[in-house]
Amino acid sequence: MASKKLKALPAFTSEAEERAFWERHDSSDYLDWGQAKRVRFPNLKPTTTSISLRLPVSLLDQIKVAANKRDMPYQSLIKAWLAEKVG
Repeated sequence: MASKKLKALPAFTSEAEERAFWERHDSSDYLDWGQAKRVRFPNLKPTTTSISLRLPVSLLDQIKVAANKRDMPYQSLIKAWLAEKVG
């Protein structure tokens, strides 16, 4: 199969301009994804957000006891349990 002629990438003046461009264009017109290589970014930390969660006091106390037994903060234990159940 013949190689597709790729379009030249425009010069972007801001991230917002680039984001708007990619929302309207197909990246395969500009990049040869067949040449792409998988990379890892091991030091990136996922974005987090705070939430408010109402728990019965007795449940929170039980969670804190379980976290104490594991020598970890109770919020970390809650995150670990949630990740285990979702993943």
